[in-house]
Amino acid sequence: MSITQQYLLDTYRAQQLGEPAPPAPGAHEWQVAREWRDYRQFLAVLAERPAHGRIRLALGRWLRPRSRSTC
Repeated sequence: MSITQQYLLDTYRAQQLGEPAPPAPGAHEWQVAREWRDYRQFLAVLAERPAHGRIRLALGRWLRPRSRSTC
């Protein structure tokens, strides 16, 4: 059974029982991603590490043009 079929079945059952319809699949994905990011930042603070900017700093080091030494 696909996600869409399960959603339609759940919606039908909720309608028959007079309950509110369930949220559509994918309706809260951005909220979940934000909460996961916040949780990771929280764990970083507890571990006394920088809470953000690690990827940006790593990319900055990697993309920064290297200085050429003159010999």
